[in-house]
Formats: sequence, structure tokens, C-alpha cells
Amino acid sequence: MFDRRLVVNFDWILLLTVCSLAGIGILNLYSATANWQFASTPIYMKQLIWLGGGLALVLLICCFDYRHLEHFSILAYIITIGMLSSVLLLGKTSMGATRWLNLGFFNLQPSEVIKIVMILLLARTFGRTALPEGYSMADLWRPALLLLLPVGLILKQPDLGTALMLIFISMSMLLFAGVQNKTLLGLFILGGVAVVLGWFGLHDYQRERIQTFLNPEADPLGSGYHIIQSKIAVGSGGFFGKGFLQGTQSQLSFLPERHTDFAFSVFAEEWGFVGCSLLLLGYLFLVVWGIYIARHAADRFGMFLAIGVTAMIFWHIVVNLGMVNGLLPVVGVPLPLFSYGGTSMVTTMVGIGLLMNVSMRRFMF
Repeated sequence: MFDRRLVVNFDWILLLTVCSLAGIGILNLYSATANWQFASTPIYMKQLIWLGGGLALVLLICCFDYRHLEHFSILAYIITIGMLSSVLLLGKTSMGATRWLNLGFFNLQPSEVIKIVMILLLARTFGRTALPEGYSMADLWRPALLLLLPVGLILKQPDLGTALMLIFISMSMLLFAGVQNKTLLGLFILGGVAVVLGWFGLHDYQRERIQTFLNPEADPLGSGYHIIQSKIAVGSGGFFGKGFLQGTQSQLSFLPERHTDFAFSVFAEEWGFVGCSLLLLGYLFLVVWGIYIARHAADRFGMFLAIGVTAMIFWHIVVNLGMVNGLLPVVGVPLPLFSYGGTSMVTTMVGIGLLMNVSMRRFMF
């Protein structure tokens, strides 16, 4: 029977925050592509359509009890691993990377889907095992295996950015679950060894990105061009910005990938420090609200589910902003609700739907 408390507890604050950020992102995409000639639907209109589809998914996800997802997490994991394996055999290649499955009416990126699936699976794992003294190394072998399999498949595509996102999300959930001090030290040592050994396993273009991050001026017209133009755009915005549709770096096409990875650079040039501060406050509120939902969840599975989704959004924000400002290497991580991309938008909105679901049912058990 329908429970009226679901309507009463509907999280309008979360929904309005998400719609506001996405609306600003679509307006920014309109500006970023204002001088483009489109043979079909403009990019900002496509993003609006994806947002509409995402909102429909949010409402659909809110209609059922999130606790049922716990029982389907293992099956979802197996199916998604199968899709990741299929990408390596049948995937669509674009710009040197094989990351998409062509389903006819759209291209699916399984590496985005696995983020949500890993959150569900780790929420199930940590939710069922409460260790007051924290997790030891011996306790982590099963979650580690579950994580390393998709990370390995994603690195084969190759997609270093998404693989790192998966690791960051999982580590955030683990830290929230609690780890012993010696375990934390051991993980840091293993991470350091993995970074050193991983350097020799990187593709040439990935090494080049890291070297460019350390010294972009070494090749200003080649590998360093993206980040140099991005920093020029961000810096030239000044305090109040140049105004809507007035950004020279974007409107004169100096800034590459300005509708995807470097969408924030367009916004920074046009709206300046003041506009960026307000946008970042919006993102900060979204992350803090996600933590609030986790702390008030009705059960442990819901708590870890909310933490995982919040960590996913948080790390995408941190890595993208660090990337466009030259603080981190360029790894192709989109800014949630802001950068153009159908799969990214849908993944984010599915996460928002899960957050909304946990929030609505926090008083029901």
C-alpha cells in the first residue's frame, strides 16, 4: 500500500539543488557552443533531453524501496563485468580508446555503470559487516578482489580517469566503514608501490599527460595546449568575468573540449571569481547534503549507499576542477551535471535518485 510519508518526506532541497546546477550547466553549454554550426540537435538541447530522462529515472528510482537493491547487487556486478569484457571484444573505438558498446539507439559506457554497481556492492558488503575495531588487511581481500577486476578491465580500454574514480569511491567508503591504523599504513604503502610500478604500465599518451602536468610550457602548442588555454580562460575571467557569451578563449575557439572536460573553464572566463564561488558553493552544499542523508539513513546499507554516491560526486568535482586549473593531470573526468555527456548525466542522476530514495525512507523503519 502507498505510504503518504514518502510524499511528505520527498527531498525537494536535493532535487532543486541538482536542477539548479544542471540548469547552469546547460546555459554554459549554450555559450560554449554558440558559434558552432549544428546539422542536427544542438549539444545543449541534447543535454536538456538527457537531464529530462535523468529526472524521470530519479522519480522511477524513488518509487521502490532501495533495500531491494541489496539483493540484486551481485547479479548487477556480474552483468556489468560481462559488459566491460564485451567492450574489449566488441566495443566502439573513439580517439584511441575502446569504451563504448553500440546498442543501436545510443552508445553505452559500461565503465560509468560500474561506478553505481560497485557502490551497491560495497554498501552491501560494509553494511552487513560491522567491525568496531575497524577492518584489517585480512578482512579486505574480498572487497579488494571485487574492485580490482573492473579496475583492470577499465585500464585495458584504456581509461585511467574512470579507474581512478572507482578506486577513490571505494577507498572513501572503506574509510567511512573504519580501518585499523596498521591497515591504513599498509594501504598507503601498497598505493605507493602501485604508483611506482604503474608508471611503467602506462600508455605513452598517459605518461605524456603527467609530464605535461608537471611542465605544460615544455610543449605549448602540443600536449600542453589544453591546460595552458584552460588556465588562461580561468585567469582572464577576473573577479566578475567577461559576461555571458563574451569569453574570448571559448568564443574564438582557443579552448579545446570546452563542452566536455573544460566546461568549467568557459564558465570561469564568463562569470569570474564571483560566479565560480557561487557554483562551488552549490556543489559544496550538494556534497554536505549527501553526507547529511547518509548520517540520517534508516539502516547501514542506506548509509553506505549515500556515502558512495556522495563520494562519486565529490571526487568527480575535485578531479575535474583540479584538472582544468592545472593542479592535476588531464585524465578526462567530467564535471557532474555540468559537462556534456549522456552516460555521465544518466549515471549522476541515478546516483541522485538513490540519494533521494534513502532520504525519503529515513523515517520509515
